[in-house]
Amino acid sequence: MTYRDPRDEFPGTRAYTRPNPLDDPPLYPREELYPREDAYRGRTEPQPAPAPQPAPAPRRQPSVTAPDVNPVMFVGGVVMTGVVVALAVWLVAWIMRTVASRVNETGTLGVWNPLEQSEVWFALVGFLCALLAAALWHVLQLITPAPGSFFAWIVGLLIVAAVVVPLLLTTHDLVAGICTSLLHLVIGLPILALIPMVGNQSKRR
Repeated sequence: MTYRDPRDEFPGTRAYTRPNPLDDPPLYPREELYPREDAYRGRTEPQPAPAPQPAPAPRRQPSVTAPDVNPVMFVGGVVMTGVVVALAVWLVAWIMRTVASRVNETGTLGVWNPLEQSEVWFALVGFLCALLAAALWHVLQLITPAPGSFFAWIVGLLIVAAVVVPLLLTTHDLVAGICTSLLHLVIGLPILALIPMVGNQSKRR
């Protein structure tokens, strides 16, 4: 016994037996509608842009300021330094003249004239040198980065010159040259030691 398909008798029912349209090949390749996953494998997610860094602040030029010193104490210390230098050089000059007078009285070593100027003149020169050294110290505090070192070098070189020059220029009386060099040394050493100390001690804390 054979089985007959009813659709053979009713052709109109074949419309329900058409193949599924989804089974037909698509008009566009599937790759164009749905890109393959392989296309995204090499891609990386975009990174956020780095935040802008603030611009560096402009460099400030160091400003030159006057030393913060007590003017009354500084002036008083400078004046007293001048007094000390004047007294020291006057005392040394007086001792030299007294010794030369005693030697000249004996007449055994000839006639000495160790001082070409009086003791008061050397004392006045020492006092003025102390004032000039204080002015130099103050100016160096305003215009140099290492005022103490520059002051020591300048005053030290001036002392060396004041000691050596009289010895080199003296031709007829060596004793006078030696005494003059010694007096210049007595003037310079207290100034070199006392003026920086007075200036530093006068600074406000």
